[in-house]
Amino acid sequence: MSTVDWDTAVSVASRFSGSYPLADTYHERKFAMMADGYVARASDMVADETGLSLPGSPVVGVISRDDWVRTNADSFAALMSPLEDSLAKTSGIGRATAGKVMGVELGAVLGFLSKRVLGQYELVLPTGPDDRGDTVLFVGANVLAMERRFEFRPSHFRFWVALHECAHRAQFTGVPWMRDYFLSLVGELVATSSTSSGQVARVVGDLARGDLSRDDLLGDAGLIGLFASPEQQVVLDKVQALMSLLEGHGHIVMDRIGEREIVDVARMSSVLKARRKDPRTAAFMKLIGVEMKMKQYEQGAKFITDVEETASWDALSMAWESPDSLPTLVEIGDAPSWLDRMHG
Repeated sequence: MSTVDWDTAVSVASRFSGSYPLADTYHERKFAMMADGYVARASDMVADETGLSLPGSPVVGVISRDDWVRTNADSFAALMSPLEDSLAKTSGIGRATAGKVMGVELGAVLGFLSKRVLGQYELVLPTGPDDRGDTVLFVGANVLAMERRFEFRPSHFRFWVALHECAHRAQFTGVPWMRDYFLSLVGELVATSSTSSGQVARVVGDLARGDLSRDDLLGDAGLIGLFASPEQQVVLDKVQALMSLLEGHGHIVMDRIGEREIVDVARMSSVLKARRKDPRTAAFMKLIGVEMKMKQYEQGAKFITDVEETASWDALSMAWESPDSLPTLVEIGDAPSWLDRMHG
């Protein structure tokens, strides 16, 4: 039985996700009918821009906020398995209250994020031998809400969101080893799980008291990093470096195609950048390390542009050769050092 109460997490998330008047109306159903077309067009352009192939056609869906919560709760449960193992070994407050406490905390975060996520390329973490998900999702209510609030032209905005998700799909389907490498990092986190029961009891106690404000309690990696052993921290550094590269690359591809194809892309980009930096979201983002992802857009994008300016856009293709060719976390902040290693 899971130590984190995921049923509680999903239930709490539904209280935070809220509702949107146009959800589950003909506006959303019309969007769902056209979503395949946006993804197909974006796929062709992303393939041309990146040189990466996008084989076949993904499953495309326009889903509700609650659907997004359930999908990500399942994936997050797998990612949190090292924490689950550690909590299972505790006694007292750890066993008695940890599941509910963590369920409430994570449910609040998932519910909050479910109101903000526009699209997602779903890399399903396998729970069985055939779970190899290849799905592009749009959260219908959130896309519709953004379009109406900022008066974006729907066909332009939806295509722009599709570009970002197709860029991620190119990374995971066009680089043959990428999916397995990502899942191997998750496996390493599980294998190196060695958090002590004393540490877990202390952290769970802080969570139960609501003491999440201390600077030394949560780092950039959020709850996962909080429980990481030294061995796990090495793996988390690899994850952060990889995600910085992928997020930065995806963001640049999205914007560059958008600049050619969408007349109002500059305003869209400006709105989303301001939205990611909204200080009201900081506490939620910090809780599970999503704040780190916000930094990844900027750090990764700077790495990409530095590589292009120092060498060329084509030089970036060296990163797709093998896991050993990926930039390290240090190299993400020092593109010339990565280029020196690749040319050495």
